Amino acid sequence: MPEHTDTAPTHPGDRLRDLRLRRGLTQERLAERAGLSLGVVKKLEAGGTARLDTYHALARALGVRTSTLFDSSGPHATTRSDDDNLNLMPLRQAIAPPITFSGRMAADPDGAEPDLPALQSAAREVGAAYHRDRYDEVAELLPGLVHAAHAAVNHFSSGPLQTTSLRVRSDVLQMAGRYLTQVRAYDLAHIALRDAIADAVQVDDLGAVAAAVYQQGWLLMRQGRLDEAERVSIATAEAIEPRISRATRLSLGAWGKLLVHASAAAARNNRPREAREILRLGRTAGAALGGGQALAESSWGRFDWRTVAFQGIENQLVADRPDRVLRLSERLPVPNERAGKLFMRRHMLDVAQANAMMRRPSEATDILWSLMDDTPEWLRHQRMAEDTFHSTLASGKRRRLTARQRDLAEFFGAG
Repeated sequence: MPEHTDTAPTHPGDRLRDLRLRRGLTQERLAERAGLSLGVVKKLEAGGTARLDTYHALARALGVRTSTLFDSSGPHATTRSDDDNLNLMPLRQAIAPPITFSGRMAADPDGAEPDLPALQSAAREVGAAYHRDRYDEVAELLPGLVHAAHAAVNHFSSGPLQTTSLRVRSDVLQMAGRYLTQVRAYDLAHIALRDAIADAVQVDDLGAVAAAVYQQGWLLMRQGRLDEAERVSIATAEAIEPRISRATRLSLGAWGKLLVHASAAAARNNRPREAREILRLGRTAGAALGGGQALAESSWGRFDWRTVAFQGIENQLVADRPDRVLRLSERLPVPNERAGKLFMRRHMLDVAQANAMMRRPSEATDILWSLMDDTPEWLRHQRMAEDTFHSTLASGKRRRLTARQRDLAEFFGAG
């Protein structure tokens, strides 16, 4: 008689099948509960992979955390290309340089004293370029900026100038981590953000720590590491929690942003009650700002009451309640200025997806086309946008594409 073992399934498809059978569900019934096609369930159980929102829908249907389903099998399971290594070579050399037998990076052959004010000015310019979606400019300037930041830290070994150089390097590495997360170079982004946090901790700059941990939370959610994203965001929020009566706008913004990220991670991890509780704290930060906002352009961006409202609406979308998304979004004022529109573009992508889920393809198409017109470089890196567009095509009754659909098809490479 074969020996029984309690070894847990190591592949997400195995885990999915194991959980489904424990609950007495057929593949058809699980697909129905999750709002997915039978083919998706069959593909996953056969060893395929899917997007995070698909895993979330299945976890919600099974009553488990989303992270329960994630793959822990070795990287050899999938053949990968070296293209990303070549395309990111300058940044890879700057962020993950080789070290010598001493455990330190090789010294910069140029022994000139670094110009810290010029380095700080260059860092601000790169931060502004990122927030204006000028990603080509960011990719061109970041490698040299990271090298210069390393050189400054190596040159100034003590005193106030070392503190300043560490702060600058933390800011520069954080910007690199943000850009690399956007272009999905996750492992390299993790190195940059880990080192950014270490520099900020070394100079006891809690604001910089909070900003870098915020970016790390975004990275962890992109990787599906939802438990960790929630934990690090909550732990850091607790460490920097300000006294409301004397808090600055920046401290309120950093605290609120971390709480918003923690809520997002909990919602995606099929923990809706915890997501709501965390967001209540975030509302405290938003309320303390009144009608004003906190702005940290080179790190976590903007925060005000709308940031919390947007996250609450996004959590409804994650919970598969598109009707609530549309009702709640109708209550929000629509800004006229470009800065306000950019601030809410992620929210508008949620509204577009909700319209697609409600089989309102024209409304979803109009939103996507507007986002493409206003901020094409940002939209190009949002897989959710492309998925939403394909959903509108699948649910539409027209046989011929409209002018806007043709524009979007060409933009997403589906033409």
